[in-house]
Amino acid sequence: MPEKQVTLSSKKYLPDPQYRKEAWCKDAAHAYQGFLTDPDGFWGRISQELEWFEPWEKVKEWEYPFARWFINGKCNMSYNCLDRNAAGPRRNKVALFWQGDDGSERSYTYWQLLREVERFANGLKSLGITKGDCVCIYMPNIPEQIVAMLACARIGAVHSVVFAGFGSDALHARITGAGAKIVITADASIRRGKTIPLKPILEEALINATTVDYIVVLRTQDPKIDLLPEFEKDFYELMESAEKNCPPEKMDAEDPLFILYTSGTTGQPKGIVHTTGGYMVGTYYTAKYILDIKDSDIYWCTADPGWITGHSYIVYGPLLAGATIFITESTPDYPDAGIWWKYIEKYGVSIFYTAPTAIRMFMRYGDEYPNRYDLSSLRILGSVGEPLNPEAFEWFYHVIGKEKLPILDTWWQTETGMHMITTMIGEPMKPGFAGRPIPGVLVDIVDKEGKPVPPGVSGQLIIKEPWPSMMRMVNQNEERYRQYWSGPDNSYGASDLAVRDEEGYIMILGRSDDLIIVSGHNIGTAEVESALVAHKAVAEAAVVGIPDEMKGNRIMAFVLLRDGFTETAKLKQDLLYHVRITLGPIAVPSDIRVVDQLPKTRSGKIMRRVLRAIEMGEDPGDLSTIDE
Repeated sequence: MPEKQVTLSSKKYLPDPQYRKEAWCKDAAHAYQGFLTDPDGFWGRISQELEWFEPWEKVKEWEYPFARWFINGKCNMSYNCLDRNAAGPRRNKVALFWQGDDGSERSYTYWQLLREVERFANGLKSLGITKGDCVCIYMPNIPEQIVAMLACARIGAVHSVVFAGFGSDALHARITGAGAKIVITADASIRRGKTIPLKPILEEALINATTVDYIVVLRTQDPKIDLLPEFEKDFYELMESAEKNCPPEKMDAEDPLFILYTSGTTGQPKGIVHTTGGYMVGTYYTAKYILDIKDSDIYWCTADPGWITGHSYIVYGPLLAGATIFITESTPDYPDAGIWWKYIEKYGVSIFYTAPTAIRMFMRYGDEYPNRYDLSSLRILGSVGEPLNPEAFEWFYHVIGKEKLPILDTWWQTETGMHMITTMIGEPMKPGFAGRPIPGVLVDIVDKEGKPVPPGVSGQLIIKEPWPSMMRMVNQNEERYRQYWSGPDNSYGASDLAVRDEEGYIMILGRSDDLIIVSGHNIGTAEVESALVAHKAVAEAAVVGIPDEMKGNRIMAFVLLRDGFTETAKLKQDLLYHVRITLGPIAVPSDIRVVDQLPKTRSGKIMRRVLRAIEMGEDPGDLSTIDE
């Protein structure tokens, strides 16, 4: 996409100076200069706020495109999240509040959460799980999901969490891709008052998944479903038969912590591998110094642990920072659009980190619902998943923030593991702009020749230097990993378009590759296209993202039918249902267009930008490469 001039607003909001005085990072410019002066010293000092069984010998080694961080340091993520807090004054502090869709509640102190994790970790060991084995977790947003993640981290098992909204084919690809030995699931999830069975989806996904030895099932429904005793184990029965104490495994800083699959542009999801030490330091640093979590905070990130936001900013970062976290099964508009504001009042939530999709939905319902509740406990607002458009920023700032709360519009990716760009607490805020690179991160915006573009001109966003929580590999695909680091001067290409203003504030303009961000979820065009083509009626398919006021983008599909099939309303419904069953509801197109041909280059590559431009009534641009 060519660079172009972008008209930028100069509007800004100045937060109360008290925020900067009380923030963990009181002077972002000074902190950034300190990082530039001594990058390794900067990260080394952050790492010393955590506990290491054996100290690291060197902060990093960078042999393009591979990095190693905290060389020869030995640590454990679970230990730093739990034992380190339970051994001190946070022992009886609530680590986790949970609110069920049916009104049920649970809470765990750091000490209680530690004991649950130890027992479940020993349960996994009793099934033969050892350091380096992969465990797949396919569960709803409940405490047991977090227990399972931390238990894996405790014994050195590599977890691969799969969002419970995925269908059987997507789940199968992630189980087999990671080579999971055990899958942990629940019999069902609860959404909008309805019970959604999960185990039948898993059973279908396990066909030809030859690496799986056992499944562990959390049985929540009455009557309890029957289990096959040789293959299926009850979650709590496994814990009850296990020893209470489980010493943490001594992990090398570069030992893998988890694999998280993100939608790919080539059909097969990419397994992003994150390691223990660097990811631990990066998520701790950003939870404390960017989100500004204090001991007095009740912190709520509305994401799901099935995504990177849930890994970094529901589970690991906040627990490393000693936070009290809140999670819930509840959707934002059930039983009405006031339910989340009700929880903020009920639990005294002070840091609220959510998605632009949710904010835009609340805007549609109006000010009435939030105005019913006392939101005075709120101290900081955050946004994640996609760019926060100026209109949503204004509503969030005025209606929820009462024109006084700072808003953190955070840009980062599954691959980065941690925040990279935002407006630090206490800094002036600009609607539509994420902000500047945080201390510890070096970025630029460049043209197609790799030269930095001037302010006001769009270009490709790149990251110029490695950072601790960077992914280490794409699972079983070194070439795909290398492609990330193929930017100018061996930089990391973020595949996002961006523009910078005169003060260095960065506005993210959107994806430049074949990913579609729908309600904050990354959907690969190729995955949806593959699902459509798998239907007997479809010869070829192409999908594009179309801007949507609520979701950010919606999926539009174009299909060529095989001979013998004709366009009918019933066929379209069958195709939508097929995608839903295959990939899950998040990947279902908003509409399907039956076409006679798809625009392609002479080499056969579908020109999705042409389809998108036609759909939006725009100029499709250069068509010189199209195959007539």
